[in-house]
Amino acid sequence: MLDDLDRRILRFLQSDPAAPMAEVAERCQSQPATVARRLERLKVQGILRGQYAVIDWAVLGYAVEVSLRFTLDKTNAKAFDEFLTAAREIRQVIAIQTFLGRVDVRLSVIAKDMADYQKLYRNEILNLPHILELEALMHVATLKTAEALPL
Repeated sequence: MLDDLDRRILRFLQSDPAAPMAEVAERCQSQPATVARRLERLKVQGILRGQYAVIDWAVLGYAVEVSLRFTLDKTNAKAFDEFLTAAREIRQVIAIQTFLGRVDVRLSVIAKDMADYQKLYRNEILNLPHILELEALMHVATLKTAEALPL
């Protein structure tokens, strides 16, 4: 599926996704046109889903991050769909994950401070449909974040 050039390109982009095409080609010992074709193929194959900015929410004034774990009342066949639709509408939700097991859904939410979080929790989180159980975990520190694979 991936050859050596593909792996070199992906390895380099994981470390510097904003690098100009000429630099990627030089570092990967290839030509810019070849790298451009490879990147397009990797996108078409769904391997490379895109490049995006990593935002430091704390710098923008969001000092509180909370992980909310939900168990849903699955007696309603539409519980998941209705919950996820409503959760997507909350602007402070920065991540949504679904699971198999005791926990069904995890939301990561941000708030400016504890008063802001309390308002969010009371006015929006508790109004999400089909909640059976809810556990809130206050984020203390991020020790590792990486989507980089050992290619």
